[in-house]
Amino acid sequence: MFIKNKRFLIPAAIILGLVLLFWFIGKFWSSNEETLSAKVKKGDFKISVTTTGELEAKSSEKIYGPAGLRRIGIWQVKIENIVPEGTVVDSGSVVAGLDRTEISSRLKDLQTNLEKLETQFTKTKLDTSLELRNARDELVNMNYSMQEAKITLEQSKYEPPATIRQVTMDMEKQERNYSQAQKNYKLKLEKAMANMQEVSASLQQAQRQFDDMNEVVEEFTVKAPKRGMVIYRRNWDGAKQGVGSTLSAWDNTVATLPDLTEMISKTYINEIDISKIKIGQLVEVGIDAFPEKKFTGTVTEVANIGEQMRNSNAKVFEVKIKVKEFDSILRPSMTTKNAIITSIVKNVIFLPIECIHNDDSLTFVFKKNGNTITKQEVEVGQSNENEIIIKEGILVDEDVLLNIPDKPENLKVVKLEKKKKS
Repeated sequence: MFIKNKRFLIPAAIILGLVLLFWFIGKFWSSNEETLSAKVKKGDFKISVTTTGELEAKSSEKIYGPAGLRRIGIWQVKIENIVPEGTVVDSGSVVAGLDRTEISSRLKDLQTNLEKLETQFTKTKLDTSLELRNARDELVNMNYSMQEAKITLEQSKYEPPATIRQVTMDMEKQERNYSQAQKNYKLKLEKAMANMQEVSASLQQAQRQFDDMNEVVEEFTVKAPKRGMVIYRRNWDGAKQGVGSTLSAWDNTVATLPDLTEMISKTYINEIDISKIKIGQLVEVGIDAFPEKKFTGTVTEVANIGEQMRNSNAKVFEVKIKVKEFDSILRPSMTTKNAIITSIVKNVIFLPIECIHNDDSLTFVFKKNGNTITKQEVEVGQSNENEIIIKEGILVDEDVLLNIPDKPENLKVVKLEKKKKS
């Protein structure tokens, strides 16, 4: 009989032990939750506007592509290859290569035209030389004929008058022909010189175009003007200008070499908060990639005109913040968290904003005094992202619960005494 009872007693004891264990754990966790509290602090209270920004260099040197694109009639060209963003390059190192398809085709056409003009120049020169030589030979022969006519006239002085008259007329005709031939030679010479000048000018123009094109095509291999870190240029829509991007003849910037010793965080402030932002305000700057790093900054620029955010109806204003400290970890395009301190309230009481609760018109906290918890009415003031000022209701170093205790409706409510009107 005892053995049978023992068989039932052991499982019952185990179940009872488990029930007691779960009850104890529940009480333990409930106790821990009730004791999750924060101390009321007193000191200077910072009020700030928090916003996300992006790092960029305060100043940078641009890496330019070909400067003569417009001069040679090429209005845009694509980036065929470019070093990875963030690459540190030396002065003269190759940064990018541009697509040469169009300029190579233009260069071949210019070379063909240049060869054609060179041939034309040579032909014109030879034709002119031959034509002028024939004209000079004709002048010599006509001069001989005129001299022969003079001799004939001298020899005819004893001939009848009619013969002398005929010989005289022949001589005068030879003189007129010779004189006319001299004038024609001068005209032919001037025409030949004009033709040569025209062909020569066309040849020189073609040669200049060919030389210009060759000079520009060399610049299709883009090189760094100095040592630095390559950062891709951004288009108007914020997209990075990498491989396949189009380079304009009016803006031939390929990339930039930022001065990393001076960085700024560019951010955008909502139109609701922009009136609070002023030049010279201090800023606490954090870097998302390195949360353990903290920096300070100053507001240096506040835009006067707002702009429309993409895919949104919100209006924002651009604000630039200069980072005071230098650190080698800071890189362009890093995301920052900026707390712009708009004001500092001196010597006030404050606590975490999670401690504040509202019930209809009553603003209160759960104040802990030993093992007793009361529902204490408070008067609050300004707040920041994490904390809020308490004007009245609690004192420094008092404990205030961060969470809502069990059965808060049963707690005693301690209201503030209404100040009498003077």
